[in-house]
Amino acid sequence: MKLPGHDAIARQADEHLVTHRVNLPRRVVERPLRQVTKRLLMALLVLIVTALIVYADHDGYHDNADESVGLLDSFYYATVTLSTTGYGDITPVSDGARIINIFVVTPLRVLFLIILVGTTLEVLTERTREEWRLNRWRSTLRDHTVVVGFGTKGRSAIRTVCATGLKKEQVVVVDPSNKVIDAATAEGYAGVTGDGTRSEVLKRAEVHRARQVIVATQRDDTAVLVTLTARQLNRGAKIVAAVREEENAPLLKQSGADAVITSASAAGRLLGLSVLSPAAGMVMEDLIHQGSGLDIVERPVTKAEVGRGPRELDDLVVSVVRGHRVLGYDDAAVGGLELTDRLITIVRATPGTHVTPDVRRLPPQ
Repeated sequence: MKLPGHDAIARQADEHLVTHRVNLPRRVVERPLRQVTKRLLMALLVLIVTALIVYADHDGYHDNADESVGLLDSFYYATVTLSTTGYGDITPVSDGARIINIFVVTPLRVLFLIILVGTTLEVLTERTREEWRLNRWRSTLRDHTVVVGFGTKGRSAIRTVCATGLKKEQVVVVDPSNKVIDAATAEGYAGVTGDGTRSEVLKRAEVHRARQVIVATQRDDTAVLVTLTARQLNRGAKIVAAVREEENAPLLKQSGADAVITSASAAGRLLGLSVLSPAAGMVMEDLIHQGSGLDIVERPVTKAEVGRGPRELDDLVVSVVRGHRVLGYDDAAVGGLELTDRLITIVRATPGTHVTPDVRRLPPQ
């Protein structure tokens, strides 16, 4: 196993000491800076309109300083009036000016305050709403899927799982990159920014209540640490991990992974198969891509299929899952199909084709 020393692991952990926070999917809203700018322009417009209204009737106002009200005095009066400062040095004295103050300037004052104070209230309300959403999300999240690493492997894995009918609200992505988490939330997944090897980060993803954990990190040593931490927090979850080097797969299983996928050897196998038989390579690549061409699915046995052999069915049966055993289609132990069996079949992919997940955990072979 090609693992760095303890010092290197510690340095790696220090490099990922970022603020781990939970990001829930957001609705598309206007940028805060644009919102504030728009409100300030609206407030300025109200101020200008008020000043022009006062200047248009400047003969109805009295200035204690020089008794005349000019354009500058009108802007001054509008400013202190709309901000409710009210020094009283410029006052409406005519009936017309006072009527305008009652029916025009006062509503403009209220509008001015709503525009400015409303920005602060909106920010506070948004924070309260976000905190409420987060608490509600934590209290209702159960039997979800945690994906550690949202690169190419993580994205493909979660899209395949979601093809089974799993809702995006039941997926939590963990990644140390803020940009990656932003991309995940944009697709509708909840995200936790932080290092997946740290228990407090996985706790924020509620991994202790998860049904399954997908470990799709870029490094094998990181995958080992994530698997160890996840298994320590959740003894019953199904953990599937990906590694680059085949020699590291046994260590992942010892760390608690139920299944380990070796990406390098799988890619090499596909390359070699494509060289020997391009057609066979195309078929394998077709099976790998979810939702197009051929798909491999798992489904229960129907009542009409009970007692029949795997080769007697209309579907192309690859394996039979019976209890905790996975039997080949040609295994003599299969005999007649039982109602409790599940079939691994190859079917033509259609929009209505879904993989039916099995909640049972099979022991390591």
